[in-house]
This record gives sequence, structure tokens and C-alpha cells, in this order.
Amino acid sequence: MKLRIDDLNLAYDDCGHGPAVLLIHGFPLNRQMWQPQLEPLAAAGYRLLAPDLRGFGASDVPSSGYSIDRFADDIIALLDSLDIEQAAIGGMSMGGYILLNLLERYPGRVRAACFIATKSADDDEAGRARRTVMAAEAERMGANPITKIFAELLFAPGTSEEHPELIAQVTSWMRDTNPQALAGGLLAMRDRKDYTPLLPKISQPCLVLSGREDRAASPDAVSIFTSHLPDCQSVAMEKAGHMLNLERPAEFNAILLNFLNGLKERR
Repeated sequence: MKLRIDDLNLAYDDCGHGPAVLLIHGFPLNRQMWQPQLEPLAAAGYRLLAPDLRGFGASDVPSSGYSIDRFADDIIALLDSLDIEQAAIGGMSMGGYILLNLLERYPGRVRAACFIATKSADDDEAGRARRTVMAAEAERMGANPITKIFAELLFAPGTSEEHPELIAQVTSWMRDTNPQALAGGLLAMRDRKDYTPLLPKISQPCLVLSGREDRAASPDAVSIFTSHLPDCQSVAMEKAGHMLNLERPAEFNAILLNFLNGLKERR
């Protein structure tokens, strides 16, 4: 499905009926990363939404205008178009930054939050410099340099032996991403704010999911979430890296559904 927002079309999946759950993909990926979640969550009685962020997947690729604010505004436009007042929202990696932005700017639209392989802090000076360099490389050389960097970081070491086809699939998604979107996403992440001061003010129920073998994760990211969020559950998944929902889909789905089912009891 596609939604017209201003001057671009935003692609999304809309599966099932029931309380709305919206999942935001990471960088440099697209909504296909949520395929293992669509049918199981729909079968469990939820309406699952999975958009392609502007520039990614099957969404249109604007030449400019990428920011965490703009990504968040697009999510709200999607919810508005579908007459969804509130959704439980999960964000993976860059999607987590967008979720934090939503919690700051549109808190009433978020029923609950699931932070997946992400962090609340902004980049340090060295991190910002790396993103600037990578954005320039993407514009000059296309997706290959970015694909090489991220393909080595996204998976637990054992995944390459157990599921080489998964790595090949995700790598193909990254290679297919438009260089303008790659550069735009990198600069949006570079320029994001530090959301750590927001965490104590978040009243929604929160779930923090991480992979114990995540080579792209900040070492203290989970502890910052759990020590600052007032209402937080945390699960670290074994034998999982940054792509934990794809590497261990059955376990991921069970944990997420347990959290979502618990929300029904809290109404």
C-alpha cells in the first residue's frame, strides 16, 4: 500500500485487525525486515503496520529533507490517514531514534514503546565525523561502501554459518537503497539530539530488546534505558546480533507478544 504525503508516496504494510502496532525499520534497511513479524502478530489479534521510511524500500526518494523530525512526522501522517489515534510503536536502531522523537513530540500517539537494538544518546564528535564521511562516500560511490560496513556489523558471528541466506537477503536490501537516502539517513542520525534526558518523563510502558552478540550496539545503551525509564522491561536475547528479529524470529515474536498482551491487562 502507498500513502501520499506532501510530494512523495510512502509505502507500508497493513496486516491484521485489532490494537495497532507499528514497527519502524533501521538503517540502511526497509520494511521487509519485519516480514517474520507480520503474520504472527496479525494471527495473535493485532493490526501490524510497517512503513518504508522516506527514501527507503518502495517509498519515494526525495533529494533532500531527511531528518529524524521528518521521519517522525511521516509516521504521524500515516496514523492520521488510517484514523489510528494510538499505536504501540517499536523502533529498531535508527527506528528507535524516530520512536524517541515521537515520544517527545507526539507522546499521546504512542500507547507503548519497544526499543530494539537502539540507544537514547546522540553521537559523540567522532561518531558524527564518521557519519559525515560515510554520507559523502554514499553520494560519490553509491551503496557499496555503506553495505560493506553494515553487513559486517548487523549479525551475530554464528549467523553467517547458520543462515548465510539471511545475510545475503539483508545485504541485497542495503545494496538496493538509493544513495540519496543513504546520505540523508546518515546525516539525519548524525544531527539527532540526545534523548537521554527525555527518558524519565516517558510514562508509557516500555520494552527494551537487545542481542547479546550485537556488534553495532553501544555497551551501556540498555542500562541507560532501564535505569531511566519509569516503566520498563528488558530482555537480552542469546545468539542474536543487531538484527535480532530476523536472527531469532520465534523468540522475538514471543517476547513482543508477551509485552503487547500485557498491555491489554493494564487498560
